[in-house]
Amino acid sequence: MRIPAHSVCTAIRDDIVAGVYERGSRLTEELLARRYGVSRVPVREALRTLEAEGFVVTRRHAGACVAEPTEQEAADLLEMRMLLEPLGASRAAQRRTDAHLKVLRGLVRLGQERARRGNSEDLRSLGGWFHETLAQASGSPALTSMLTQLRHKIAWMYAVEAPANPVESWAEHGAIVDAVARGDSERARAVTTLHTERSSAAHRLRFGAPERANGVRNSQHPVNMTGLRH
Repeated sequence: MRIPAHSVCTAIRDDIVAGVYERGSRLTEELLARRYGVSRVPVREALRTLEAEGFVVTRRHAGACVAEPTEQEAADLLEMRMLLEPLGASRAAQRRTDAHLKVLRGLVRLGQERARRGNSEDLRSLGGWFHETLAQASGSPALTSMLTQLRHKIAWMYAVEAPANPVESWAEHGAIVDAVARGDSERARAVTTLHTERSSAAHRLRFGAPERANGVRNSQHPVNMTGLRH
């Protein structure tokens, strides 16, 4: 496989998230350069970036290694997401463009249609695109970047169970878009908070003691689409 030098960081990150490199395993520049068909210079730069993001650590006598996050660090990520995603939705209600709305509404239509048909194969990727677009609609590159990193790290550390009621889950997505379209930042924040809390309950650690709770308070109640103040 040969990839452009500027894509080395993305490729290594994706492989870490996918489990190609196990936690704690060494990441040697020579082997990585050979795998991705580039020189060692972009590999070295990519490893520095991934270390700053928390995917890689440098150990004495071992060099670069895949990080080994603790259960508490993993729980912190879900808590951070529950703070930042509602903020992003609130900002999106104030800053979204017509193009953002068009994409969000299209994703909701697809998600709701496939949820009703019981076709769950594409729902996870549709959900990822939805939240990525919602973050971009916030008009804050810094916030979008932080949320993107969070999604990568959460996907690395957690397995996510399919929602028990995908139709209800996509109704929540629709409620978020409705609030964003109306410019109602308070409602967008509130609906996204409840949606994020519910989705966090479906996350199970890929390591450690899976029977333990993830340490983040989860909502056990469906999102009330009518009870929130308009």
